[in-house]
Amino acid sequence: MLDLSKYATVESLNRLVQGRLPGLLGMTFTHIEHGLSRGELVLLPHHLAPNGFLHAATVVALADTACGFGCAHSLPKGAAGFTTAELKSNMISTVRSGTIRTEARMRHGGRTTQVWDAEVRDESDRVLTLFRCTQIVLWPRT
Repeated sequence: MLDLSKYATVESLNRLVQGRLPGLLGMTFTHIEHGLSRGELVLLPHHLAPNGFLHAATVVALADTACGFGCAHSLPKGAAGFTTAELKSNMISTVRSGTIRTEARMRHGGRTTQVWDAEVRDESDRVLTLFRCTQIVLWPRT
């Protein structure tokens, strides 16, 4: 069973990422509420592809983590957790430096699935990536 208290505040989210991929990448989460999550990442050389531009995996990791945290925070009462069924991203633009930010919003919150959309933006508020994922809500076995 998922310990939902770990997803209740931005402080708990930021503790939760330590030692895991989001923490190793340097993600920080700034907002969490039912149906909404926000996070950011200060770009460093290891976030870039060999061509010097932002690596798509960096952007997907940020958006996916924000959606996952939002999903965990927004699970229906009694749910045991969730797992990702599908994700998609459209890279629209890129950057080489600065801070990127994401905002993830729940578009569907059902008993068996949740659908989340996230936008990743640069410091000038330009959209870099549109991201969507579907989460399967897991229930305890009886």
